[in-house]
Amino acid sequence: MTEAVHPRTGLPGELIMWVLIVSELAVFGAALLIFLVLRLGDPQGFAAAQDQLHRLSAGVNTMVLVTSGLAAALAVRAAEAGQRAAARRWLAAAILLGGVFLALKGVEYADAARRGIGLETHVFFTFYWLLTLFHAAHVLAGMILLGIVAIRAGAEAVEAAGQFWHMVDLVWVLLFPVIYLL
Repeated sequence: MTEAVHPRTGLPGELIMWVLIVSELAVFGAALLIFLVLRLGDPQGFAAAQDQLHRLSAGVNTMVLVTSGLAAALAVRAAEAGQRAAARRWLAAAILLGGVFLALKGVEYADAARRGIGLETHVFFTFYWLLTLFHAAHVLAGMILLGIVAIRAGAEAVEAAGQFWHMVDLVWVLLFPVIYLL
């Protein structure tokens, strides 16, 4: 006799993780909205400031972080299938790619600092530094979280960490076009 497959009802994962994700998205969303409103008041200044950024590096970083999201999703799938070793490998890949993301951001930050671009250079850069550094802190926190759950690689813990990691991805996918391209 085969077991019936019951579709999942409701949100996957724990409610508290969703509360955290929604609150983090609200913070980033509010900051991006303020950034866009301020941009309306000084489109030339924002465009000139934006031209000083490393768009190619940011584009590469976008691909790196999205690929790390894929690795996290594959870790969740492996953990749900009881394949803990595979889940750990995928988590390690996501962590490694998170490290690549942070290293590329570090190069970008060092170059901006070398050129004298700081928080007070222009309001564009105030938001650039605050938003991207806040995001980088989330990447680091996510890497730590992925590392912690990799120890046991239980399905629920990997799923929760994967949810957080996808939020980090989503935030970058929103930050990238607004800060670097618009």
